[in-house]
Amino acid sequence: MSDLTDLPDPTALPGVPHPRDTGLLIGQDAAERAFLDAYGSGRLHHAWMITGPKGIGKATLAYRIARFLLATPPMEEDGLFGAPEPPTTLNIDPDHPVARRMAAGSDPGLFVVKRSANDKGDRISAEIRIDDVRKLKSFFALSSADGGRRVVIVDAADEMNTNAANALLKLLEEPPSGAFLLLIAHQPSRLLPTIRSRCRVLSCAPLAPDDLTQALRNAEVTITDAGALGALAAGSVGAAVRLETQDGVQLYGALVALFSGLPSVDRQLALKLSETVAGRAGADRLTLLLDLLDLFLARLARTGAGHAPTPEAVPGEAEVMRRLAPDAHAARGWANLAQSLGNRARQGQAVNLDPSALLLDIVLKIEEQARETLPA
Repeated sequence: MSDLTDLPDPTALPGVPHPRDTGLLIGQDAAERAFLDAYGSGRLHHAWMITGPKGIGKATLAYRIARFLLATPPMEEDGLFGAPEPPTTLNIDPDHPVARRMAAGSDPGLFVVKRSANDKGDRISAEIRIDDVRKLKSFFALSSADGGRRVVIVDAADEMNTNAANALLKLLEEPPSGAFLLLIAHQPSRLLPTIRSRCRVLSCAPLAPDDLTQALRNAEVTITDAGALGALAAGSVGAAVRLETQDGVQLYGALVALFSGLPSVDRQLALKLSETVAGRAGADRLTLLLDLLDLFLARLARTGAGHAPTPEAVPGEAEVMRRLAPDAHAARGWANLAQSLGNRARQGQAVNLDPSALLLDIVLKIEEQARETLPA
């Protein structure tokens, strides 16, 4: 069994500051204002769902809200000189005790629900499980002494399995006094309708090109191919960082080359690619490749629907896209395949299916779809 300290933090991205340590949030002013407006009105809901694509700052916003709630005294009623002005920013002085404790990961008023080690303890589970949510019982019991606010961040809520989701639902229905729950959701449609209905939504949007560039500079990420990165990252800082630090642009180019021969794929190339994700060392590469495959299919579907992605992510991509997705019928086929393969990938990872076999199976499903889509 591995030492738990050796396992990666599923809420962190290698090579860049953790969201709790990111002082500046770029491009999400509207979401921040929406929360501050609710706070200033005195109608602060106990549960918030922060939605949007991966890597656009949702977790950073959640930690900013948590820091703000734990460091800001409750607003007073009108006094002799009237009510004080409501806060206009979520910024908290880095030297504030709450900010210092959060930076050290030791503030007793904050608990983060996230994926933990699997039963063997040798890797991070593919899901948030019920035991991860049950830890909140001890958190609320230990943190209730001072009667202050307590904040829970669920990162990410759409990674909960059914049992975990039902356990969290009970907490949303009967929250402890002074408790605030911040649910980060990349795909809120995957959550129970009853969970969604009990949360107020803060929508975060993909970053504009200038904001994306600024965010990458703030994270001290060196950009080698801005055009390709912008095309593939789709306004996501997290996606851009992963692509840049894990050779994602080159991997995407390898996928385009592999599928350029559809309706047949080169079996040797497919096998060679699948072998690169074998073992624990290939876990991050598998995740990236699955995301790139999903992106490839999405760009195919958009091409068939008359919205060819521009600019090209890699040379020759546009020609491959036009040939594989010549019309709306092909677009629907690729879009449906993207959804079914996404479910297949999640299930395969959840049951620890052999990574090489999972990736190869997905490649062969794409080949099968191409044979149905392209004219004989």
